[in-house]
Amino acid sequence: MSSQMSMSLAPSAKPKPFNVPRALEQALTFHHQGRLPEAERLYTAILDVRPDHFDALQMLGIIKLARGHLPEALRLVDAALKGRPNSPQALLNYGLVLEALERLEEALASFDEALKYKSKFAEAHNNRGAVLYWLGRNEEALESYERALAIKPDYVDALSNMGNALKMLDRNDEALKALDRALQLRPNFAKAHNNRGTVLEGLRKSEKALECYDRALAIDPVFTEALSNRGRVLRALGRHEEGLESLDRAIALKPSFAHAHFNRAALLTDLNRYRDATASYEQAILDNSTLVEAKFGICLAELPILYRNENEIATQRAAYRSRLQMLREEANAMPNPGDLHKGVGPMLPFYLAYQGQNDRELQSLYGSIACQVMGARFPAANMPPPPADSEPVRVGIVSGFFRLHSNWKIPIKGWLSQMDRQRFKFYGYHTGRERDRETDAAEALCERFVEGPMSTEKWREQILSDAPHVLIFPEFGMDDVSARLATQRLAPIQCNSWGHPDTSGLPTLDYYLSSDLMEPPNGQDHYSERLVRLPNLSIYYEPPEIVPLPVSRADLGLRDDATVFWCGQSTFKYLPQFDSIFPRIAREAGNCQFAFIEYHGAKAVAELFRERLDRSFSAFGMKANDYCTMLPRLSQSKFAAAISQCDIVLDSVGWSGCNSTLEGLVHDLPVVTTPGELMRGRHSAAIFQMMGITETIAPDIDTYIATAARLARNPAWRASLKQTIAANKHRLYRDRTCITYLEDFIDRVARGR
Repeated sequence: MSSQMSMSLAPSAKPKPFNVPRALEQALTFHHQGRLPEAERLYTAILDVRPDHFDALQMLGIIKLARGHLPEALRLVDAALKGRPNSPQALLNYGLVLEALERLEEALASFDEALKYKSKFAEAHNNRGAVLYWLGRNEEALESYERALAIKPDYVDALSNMGNALKMLDRNDEALKALDRALQLRPNFAKAHNNRGTVLEGLRKSEKALECYDRALAIDPVFTEALSNRGRVLRALGRHEEGLESLDRAIALKPSFAHAHFNRAALLTDLNRYRDATASYEQAILDNSTLVEAKFGICLAELPILYRNENEIATQRAAYRSRLQMLREEANAMPNPGDLHKGVGPMLPFYLAYQGQNDRELQSLYGSIACQVMGARFPAANMPPPPADSEPVRVGIVSGFFRLHSNWKIPIKGWLSQMDRQRFKFYGYHTGRERDRETDAAEALCERFVEGPMSTEKWREQILSDAPHVLIFPEFGMDDVSARLATQRLAPIQCNSWGHPDTSGLPTLDYYLSSDLMEPPNGQDHYSERLVRLPNLSIYYEPPEIVPLPVSRADLGLRDDATVFWCGQSTFKYLPQFDSIFPRIAREAGNCQFAFIEYHGAKAVAELFRERLDRSFSAFGMKANDYCTMLPRLSQSKFAAAISQCDIVLDSVGWSGCNSTLEGLVHDLPVVTTPGELMRGRHSAAIFQMMGITETIAPDIDTYIATAARLARNPAWRASLKQTIAANKHRLYRDRTCITYLEDFIDRVARGR
């Protein structure tokens, strides 16, 4: 008989109750140690027990913010606020999430609300300043940082942010002091190193800026903003491949980083990869619709530096028009088009003029958008009355090139040095950042001379305080600051001129000061401004003082026995439809060489030009390398020395040489040229007409080629022409006819006569 024995079981242990205070303490410790996954698990466990736990909600929200999970972060911090709506810390955290979501006005309101309950809350003042900075309200941002520092004098985040605001206010020395102080307190503060780099970059100290970005990345290798900035400054240094690597790394770490995509697009434009640049601009806009610089950039990316073939010009011209039309539609649909103002200036339609066509329609389309945007951003200014009968006319000149530059040499220097000071008072506004001995000369010739850097607002104040009757912009399209000012009405009469010889398309510019000898009969058809044909070359020009350096043909890679043609224009002046000129000349001239200046920017552009020459010479059964030599970028003295080793100057077709032609005449070389349909294609022809030498001015391309070949084969003719040039070039210099005409014109329009 079997029996069952009953066994008594020990009572099961009850689970210990979850200790919320202890869990919170441990979670906060993990959080401060940077052990976020462990902190996150504990905050989540607390909320499983206490769904309304204030600290767990907001601290978990901060972790979600750090991970980029913004909607979840907003939900958590909002739930915390519902429990304690007057908590300064929760309001601060709520503002941080809203800032990350780019809901900047709401973030500002949240920081302001936090300060209502805790006025001496340094973190709220600092973050309030950061939002004001992104809103472009830099003066107010600076005040917020100062308040934060009054509470916490050693607050390194506020010092670093203050450096940004001071930079935007063009107070660069103070910005560097603030950032240096932050780094003194915290040497391994990557953000301050990065911000210091941006200040130095703005001062055009690119090498020093690069050092700062590299230091930031040595501290924090995944600092995406520093990677993006590093890519941008490497672009400025011409180190495009390294820059692209840095930007691609930033994007790999943060795929939705709009500014990195923007910087990548600008760099790709330099590489002539305009399709890739367009894709990067599109991504930047997709990631940040408020990045208005990208909305202008995507238009201008359609204008390559150099073209592969003639058909590409028409294709890209149409693409550019289409992009501008879309931008205009967007501006028209906006409640405030002035929100696009940051896009005007940083990138300009500089390369449009190198397509060899009449740009009036496209420039007017661009100009209407730019002026609409800037007009909405800045209030209309009061204009001074015309000068009294006995009062001198106040003339302002706005230029980034009051220095040794073609714009200074042609035409600013002649205006300032020769116009009657009894009739005119001159004000110089130097918007560029470079200064040299010619800047000193310009300053001495002005009643008042103002230099930047300054914000657009400050430049407006400076100019309007002088109340000029006439403002002259010697060029439009080369300098960002003067371009932004040219889109505004700052004087009753505003003039453009041919420092960059194309119409501006701006309704704010009234007249275009040009050369009668250079303009074709239908010149007015090419300008949105009213064309003013100043006599002759339109410039008062002194004989250039150039001392060429000693150089030999061997130094330049040129053969002693060859006839050498000087082709020293910028690479982008050479249009593909005229590439066959060179092999055709070589075929007729025999033993010859063409001396080009290699493109000084991205290698891809230089390589494309070489490919075009190879293709063109191959079509004639020849090798480009047997005839074409690429010289490195040269100083002014070396440039002049290189010309001295040549026999004939071949003017570029469609965009003629001007400053280079005038300065090259020191060697009295004959110049073969053919007048184009536009003013910018007729410079050299006008110069030789002024000298009374017309034998080498060809009416068409075939005659151009025949003339060049004849000069190569006929040394006696070359020698005769050199003698004639030497005897006649004095006619180009110190021409007061154009000065007298300009004086009378300015006096008349200023006085409304």
